Amino acid sequence: MSAHIANGRFVVWLTLFIGMMFQIMPLPHIVAAWRPDWLLMVMIYWAVALPHRYSILTAWVLGVMLDVLLGATLGVRGLAFALTIYIVVLHFQRIRNFPRWQQTILVSVFVCIYHLVIYWTEFAIVGGTPFNTDMFLPAFSSIIIWWWIFWFLRNIRRRYKVR
Repeated sequence: MSAHIANGRFVVWLTLFIGMMFQIMPLPHIVAAWRPDWLLMVMIYWAVALPHRYSILTAWVLGVMLDVLLGATLGVRGLAFALTIYIVVLHFQRIRNFPRWQQTILVSVFVCIYHLVIYWTEFAIVGGTPFNTDMFLPAFSSIIIWWWIFWFLRNIRRRYKVR
């Protein structure tokens, strides 16, 4: 294994780690409902850019790790990440060729799917709490953040020649 390939893997895992840290970072109560899904968007980028290396298994492992860090029901976010990334990997060639504004809309749809799966598994089956539309607020903030995440990760991928 060459150092070039190992460096590429290290860079990807570092970006996923940073996405995880942004995901669990405490925010003031006023803006906490609008928190973008950082880790999901980073995973979406790498699943579109390198679907043969970072896809469903990576998403599931990171989702379970996020469940442990948040103290949530174990496996809920793993399932939500895996299902969302499965849809992304299924259509990665189309997503790759879409203009940025269409990719942005799709990312917000993926964030909504992620939150619906979490709601369905954690609250509808386990807890039975009523449906709340505030769970879709991260989709709006993800629309704004996706442009910068895409630009940042694409520059990292090109600079470090991640393949």
